[in-house]
Amino acid sequence: MAKANLKTTENEASVSDFLNKIENETRKKDCFTVSKFMEEITHLPPKMWGPAIVGFGSYHYKYDSGREGDMLKVGFSPRKEALTLYIGANAEENKELLEKLGKYKTGKGCLYIKSLDDVDHKILKELISNGFKRENPC
Repeated sequence: MAKANLKTTENEASVSDFLNKIENETRKKDCFTVSKFMEEITHLPPKMWGPAIVGFGSYHYKYDSGREGDMLKVGFSPRKEALTLYIGANAEENKELLEKLGKYKTGKGCLYIKSLDDVDHKILKELISNGFKRENPC
């Protein structure tokens, strides 16, 4: 059983210190808001995962190959181009919600938002909740 050697692991770095270092004031404000949303939904405190991801909760995964590890259930990162949310956005149960969300892009399981002003916060909270409820969010 090969344990994955990932750099994206939970650590004890300060979430508030990380978020307060964000230079773009809008992105910083949006990150604090998303953190609040996720904390309310998960009932868990934020934790740093690697050097630049804020995560809530964790799950253990194991592939057929034997590779295994731990990963955050939901989280976000203030990337340069967009606020990136790790919430399993492309899951089947999210299709209708994404149609109502507003202005965004998606990747494999990520949701990319330029500004929280571009999206419906109620719908975003539903998407976060869906991601957190899934056994394997991404």
